Amino acid sequence: MNITEKLNHGFVIFDGGMGTMLQARGLSAGELPETWNITRPEIVTEIHREYIKAGAEVVTANTFGANRLKYCDGSGDFCLENIIRAGIGCAKDAARDSGALVALDVGPLGKVVGWLGGIGFEEAVSCFSEIVRTGALAGADFILIETMNDIYELKAAVLAAKEACDLPVVATVVFDESGRMMSGSDPASVVALLEGLGVAALGINCSLGPTKMKSILPELLKYASVPVIVQPNAGMPQICDGKTVYNVSPAGFAGHMREMAEAGARGLGGCCGTTPEHIKALVGATQGITPQPITEKNLTMISSATHALVIGRRPLIIGERINPTGKKPIKEALLAGDYAGIAEEGALQADAGADILDVNAGLPGIDEAGALEAIITELQMITKLPLQIDTSNPAAMERALRAYCGVPLINSVSGKSESLASVLPLAKKYGGVLVGLTLDDDGIPADVAGRLKIAEKIIAEAEKHGISPNRIVIDPLAMSVSADPSAALATLKTVAALIDMGIHTLLGISNVSYGLPMRDTLNSAFFTMALYAGLSLAIVNPNSAEIQKAYRAYLALSGKDENFSEFIDFAKNAAKSEAGSGQAASAPAPAAPAAGAPAGGAVGPGGGHSELYQAIVRGMEAAAQDAAVELLKTNDALEVINGHIIPALGWVGEEFEKKRIFLPQLLMSAGAATAAFGQVRAIMKAGCGTKGKIILATVKGDIHDIGKNIVKLLLENYGYEVIDLGRDVSYETILKSTQDNNVRLVGLSALMTTTLPAMKQTIKVLRREVPDCRIMVGGAVLTEEYAKSIGADYYAPDATGAVKIAEEVFGQGK
Repeated sequence: MNITEKLNHGFVIFDGGMGTMLQARGLSAGELPETWNITRPEIVTEIHREYIKAGAEVVTANTFGANRLKYCDGSGDFCLENIIRAGIGCAKDAARDSGALVALDVGPLGKVVGWLGGIGFEEAVSCFSEIVRTGALAGADFILIETMNDIYELKAAVLAAKEACDLPVVATVVFDESGRMMSGSDPASVVALLEGLGVAALGINCSLGPTKMKSILPELLKYASVPVIVQPNAGMPQICDGKTVYNVSPAGFAGHMREMAEAGARGLGGCCGTTPEHIKALVGATQGITPQPITEKNLTMISSATHALVIGRRPLIIGERINPTGKKPIKEALLAGDYAGIAEEGALQADAGADILDVNAGLPGIDEAGALEAIITELQMITKLPLQIDTSNPAAMERALRAYCGVPLINSVSGKSESLASVLPLAKKYGGVLVGLTLDDDGIPADVAGRLKIAEKIIAEAEKHGISPNRIVIDPLAMSVSADPSAALATLKTVAALIDMGIHTLLGISNVSYGLPMRDTLNSAFFTMALYAGLSLAIVNPNSAEIQKAYRAYLALSGKDENFSEFIDFAKNAAKSEAGSGQAASAPAPAAPAAGAPAGGAVGPGGGHSELYQAIVRGMEAAAQDAAVELLKTNDALEVINGHIIPALGWVGEEFEKKRIFLPQLLMSAGAATAAFGQVRAIMKAGCGTKGKIILATVKGDIHDIGKNIVKLLLENYGYEVIDLGRDVSYETILKSTQDNNVRLVGLSALMTTTLPAMKQTIKVLRREVPDCRIMVGGAVLTEEYAKSIGADYYAPDATGAVKIAEEVFGQGK
């Protein structure tokens, strides 16, 4: 049986922590674990055998860090191809005659993907493709993508694996204690993305011990229709008698794992610190347990990088404003290539209460594919809302689907043979939710039966491509009543019939009023009628006060607004708006969502702040630069910094700490602040200096510099001079730079447990040679307790924490 069959049949036992096992066998500080596939293959093979003897049915090749960014020399014994082939060879030697499967282990690249300061999405896909092709040819049984903490990198890895081989793909991610990835992604958004891309199984590994992982597992099981895998650490690292150990015993580990097996997990194994003894105890603990059935959840889900929306639970609003048709500002922005300005329109719609943003770049005379990709890239960095990709151009559609970080609505496919042939394969590959239009080669049927027939045809053809009905939403097409007075009722009857059939529906509301006066009045009335008929999604102008009143009233009257809390808040905001302007010309700010309501919106604290402040918190680089130029005409440079830039960064930092904004937004805001600082520094007098010098480095043996780079960006925005020594840096280099530059604060980063000894060694040397220098450390594998045990002065859980430490060390926080 392959891994898919095994997981669907019953429990599958995975192995444990290869890296920490190699450390126990003598892997030295800063030594690359994958090189042992060539220099010490007998030890690597023996570790695999020990796990198999303990009961593991899957052994994971020692290839976690094998990528061309780490093994950049394409020649010699330690070239990437040799490292991977040797790693698969060791695992296959150990698994021979045992029946155990060999997984190609694919870990993160060590650089943020698609965001500021990282590598491009397609470059990431290329890196992962190279790994997968080599591992597949070497004989791996399936691809295990693990320890992913950025959902965009996760998409790149899964897409690459699917394109590079035909092997089953399993993917596991890292959640923090709040249940989110570093990119802000929650379990529902992870499930939506991975199931859309067609993985065989998904789950969570590393970062957390079994106790914390147990609290996140139910959320994965709630949404997943494929097997779920759990591989926790054996607790968190601690120093005992000078050695790094993990605090959960085999017996304790097994007890927790039994609970997760009883809850519904199918794949069970360990990560850092889990030995063959842990796996043996796990096998014993799962004896006699009947696996929970894997059930099809039949949810229609779309998602952004941070959260998912389940269509059908309550009607959702799709903002219609990013469309050049009838919207002169968008048309002009498209012609000028002002994609940041278009994205700002999206942010305004998010502020007005949109749940989803429609994105249309269909304008003659421009590169639609390039424009659509650029707008989506801008939007997904400044708003948390899911997107609807709106195009009739298959090439533009694929480019947008590839670039999008999540599961979008795909608008659209029709009953025309050409449309079905071009769009359905794209929906299958990239995993979006299709919008099906009830039109075919004969046009739009006037009657309900004709439209239902086309809807059924679209659903049937989609199923032939492996697209389930729950991934389709039907748009029965609202037509203008000025041309046909019966058009509205025909559409509404079709909506009701589709809902009775269990099919979700979508309408472009404003089409109904085309050619008539008082369009807002007609649109809002038609909107109410459509909602009553069961409409799932409405494309509307969220800034329309009439639309918002109709929507909020419907939610209240239909029982979808618990305790009328949203309606009451909306009414208060409406009253304030009318009192301030004398009329309700536009929609008042939306109320905060009630529990269980869709999350999302643009990033920002609302009004009452300068344009520069707002541009920074929204992550609008060009707008921040322009606003800084304007402020500098009438304000002192230090006033611009202290009165606008620093407060904005402070708000962003607080929101980041509270898990209300996430890594992409933090990076965009830092980039906007950098642009503003550039204008300030250009006119500041020479000799203003900096707050102080800080060295940052990722320790020897570790190539992961995402966290370090984010810390650098934020520290520079706060006025510090950062000496970035890069990644895989020896203690000798760090010491020399500290001495040569008379540095008072050094920041050390590590992501891999195998490089913790290198961090400890570096701290020891710095303590001895430069005792007055303060040291802060950070990274996913660290805790505050562990940081203190290896001699660090400070532990920075994130970039904003590093800024606070710097302010303390240099006396800025006093």
